Amino acid sequence: MRPPSRCHDDPVLPIFQVDAFTSEAYRGNPAAVCLLETPAEERWMQLVAAEMNLSETAFVTPENPRGLRWFTPSNEVELCGHATLASAHVLWSDGHESQSRPLLFETLSGTLRATSLDHGWIELDLPARSAREGPLEQDVVNALGVEPVRTATSTFDLVEVATEAEVLAAAPDLSVLATKKRGFIVTAESAGEIVSRVFAPGIGIPEDPVTGSAQCVLGPWWAPRLGVDNFVSRQLSVRGGTMRVRVSGERVHVAGQAVTTVSGDLLR
Repeated sequence: MRPPSRCHDDPVLPIFQVDAFTSEAYRGNPAAVCLLETPAEERWMQLVAAEMNLSETAFVTPENPRGLRWFTPSNEVELCGHATLASAHVLWSDGHESQSRPLLFETLSGTLRATSLDHGWIELDLPARSAREGPLEQDVVNALGVEPVRTATSTFDLVEVATEAEVLAAAPDLSVLATKKRGFIVTAESAGEIVSRVFAPGIGIPEDPVTGSAQCVLGPWWAPRLGVDNFVSRQLSVRGGTMRVRVSGERVHVAGQAVTTVSGDLLR
C-alpha cells in the first residue's frame, strides 16, 4: 500500500544526515542538520532530535553569524563538535555559503568558527577545557572497568590508561554511568597519537562514535605530556573516526572531514 501523497503546500525544511570526522560514508559520527528559516521553538527541536534518534541533531538559523543549537534525543547540549562540523559541511557543500571565508556560529559555548581547508578538511575553533587532575567517584571508576593511570574532571570525566588495547577493551557498566548527567573519556597515548572512547548514557549517548567536544579536554590534557601543540586523535568506537587536534592558548582547533549520506525534507 502506497503512503498518502504529501500536499505541495505542506511547509518543509531541508534536513541532512552527515557522517562527521570521516572521509568514508557509514563511518565517523552521524549527525542530522536542519536548516531553519527562523529560530524554532525548543520543544519542537527536541521532538525532531528524538525522531532522528542520532547522537546529535543540529539546528542552524540563517542570520550572520548563524545561530546553532544541538540536541541529543533527550536534551540540549552546550557544545557538540561533530554536529558543528556537519553543519559547516552542509552549508558549503549544498551551496548556502562560500568556502572562501570562515563560517561563524553563535552557540551556547560562544562564537565558534569553521574554516575550510584542503582536501575536504574542515577546522573548528573551539574553547579549551582544562582538566583538573584528581580522584573520580569510586562507582564511576568501578563502572568504567579500567585501570587508571591518571584521572581528572572537566566538562567530561577523564580516565587515562596505559595502552590502546585497554581503551579498546573497555566495557563499562552503562547502567551506572547513566545515573550521571555527564560524559566519560577513556584515553591513552599510542605511538605518538591519542586514542579514546567516550561514553555518555546519562545524556542519551551510550557510546559516542566520534566526539569533537572531547578534544577540548584531550587537547590541553595531552599536549604538554606529548611536548607538542598538535597531534592526531583517533576514536576507537565501532564506527571510528580521525581528528587533527591543535592547541592554541585558550582555544582548541579540531579538524576533520565529512560525508553527506541523506538529504531530504522535514515536515513542520
